[in-house]
Amino acid sequence: MSDIGLRSRMIVRDVMSSPVVTIDENAPANQVAELIDKHGLGSLIVTSKEGKPLGIITERDLVRRILAKNVKPDSLKAKEVMTSPLITIEPDERISEAARRMSRLNIRRLGVMYKGQLVGVLSSKDILSVMPELIENIQEQALIEGENRAQKAEEEPTPLAGYCDNCGGWSNNLEEVNGDFLCEDCAAELESE
Repeated sequence: MSDIGLRSRMIVRDVMSSPVVTIDENAPANQVAELIDKHGLGSLIVTSKEGKPLGIITERDLVRRILAKNVKPDSLKAKEVMTSPLITIEPDERISEAARRMSRLNIRRLGVMYKGQLVGVLSSKDILSVMPELIENIQEQALIEGENRAQKAEEEPTPLAGYCDNCGGWSNNLEEVNGDFLCEDCAAELESE
């Protein structure tokens, strides 16, 4: 994960995992499990001979498609165990859009594609890892905007609406004169006296 820094929007490339560990579609499923264990991952991307991403194999896929069915892992190929197609996202997409897509499709990982090449994987865990910083950024931005609004309010008094203390008529722009709130006409009369 790269250094995020302070920016107005967080994008996929800021938090994705890279480089991506992949496996050939014809590799036996036991090699998938070995690579997942060796690299401490939750998934692997399955690629064609040309390196094109075809799908993803998660720990859950191994459990559901091999262990639960009591199948010998070396009797299945990666392409028989994978979930396909691999759902992808661009590296310049906002994290919020990635999270919405994951939620809408009920998935936990997205392949990150740039110019037709797989450059990373974004997981829900990656997004959760930056949530405290996102929340701090939002709070800081709200504080700054609140200070700016307060400063602007001090510079430009907001007009006060109500009934004139002198004539009793409604005004959208009352002025305070000697403790009384007066409409523009009454205030102008008082100044001309």
